[in-house]
Amino acid sequence: MTAQGPSELPTSPAEQPRRLVVAPEDAGTRLDVYLAAHFPEYSRTHLRRVISAGGVTIDAVRRGKPAYRLCGGEEIDVVLPEIPREAPQPEKIPLDVVYEDDFMVAVNKPPAMVVHPSRGHWSGTLAAALQYHYGPSLSSTGGPTRPGIVHRLDRDTSGIIVVARTDQDHARLSAQFAERTVQKEYFAVVAGCPDRDRDRIDQPIGTHPHQREKMAIRHDERVSRPAETFYEVVERFGDSFAALRVQPKTGRTHQIRVHLAHVGCPVLCDRQYGGRSRLTRGELRHSDDDTILLERQALHAHRLMVDHPRSGERMELVAPLPEDICRVLEELRAISQ
Repeated sequence: MTAQGPSELPTSPAEQPRRLVVAPEDAGTRLDVYLAAHFPEYSRTHLRRVISAGGVTIDAVRRGKPAYRLCGGEEIDVVLPEIPREAPQPEKIPLDVVYEDDFMVAVNKPPAMVVHPSRGHWSGTLAAALQYHYGPSLSSTGGPTRPGIVHRLDRDTSGIIVVARTDQDHARLSAQFAERTVQKEYFAVVAGCPDRDRDRIDQPIGTHPHQREKMAIRHDERVSRPAETFYEVVERFGDSFAALRVQPKTGRTHQIRVHLAHVGCPVLCDRQYGGRSRLTRGELRHSDDDTILLERQALHAHRLMVDHPRSGERMELVAPLPEDICRVLEELRAISQ
């Protein structure tokens, strides 16, 4: 059984209305564009159908035009249909298993792999690989589309992901993430060089007001949540690049990427927040060498400290740096000598 695409979503409302308060800076935004930014799991086409069908009210007045322009300050209530939660088809995709027992699994996720099925990514996911290798011996807590998956990483971020084998273990592991007792350490190569050897970034994050796929620093508490990230410089490469050890204290979407871009040191090859999607040897050596060194954001979930869900023993799960990031580091060291 394969996961359904957006066009196959049911049209009958299956959830309670969700309320949004329009920030002043969103004035002038089309209603469908605004909703798409806040509900990225739904396609814009589908949201237009919801609006046209009368599923959206603004200040208690039903609106049926997707092109309606917001004024700022309105209260929007929207009833969205439940996304079908069908299990992904098992796919024979290799997994780099860092740890495994009867209660949990830790996987080193490669870059370019989506964790679970979503719009535009219905195959080749970590969920599909887990279904193939572990089948029914995974927690069902997250629903069929997220078998055993306790947390997630962005598509192009590599590194450690924890998977639960039973519902009981899923609950215990999830509680640790919710209570922030899990220690997460990322390794990042950034464009630019921080002026401090270590620092704490404490800036709230919310959905970008105009670009639906992005997050942004937003100080309006109605549309943002607190976010805190600690970083430490591991290695400097002149004034142009640096390697960082990063520890997010909260877990907001794109948090590390948004925070590092905010301080002027975006993650290298971060298309969304750094404006560059690849790096060649020629760019570093100012030559015509078009050998590609990196084609994804240089961010890796390197280390995770978590309590075992049964024994309570503190575990240190480590995913070695991937080849592409090591290749970039070697090149940066060579040109910095």
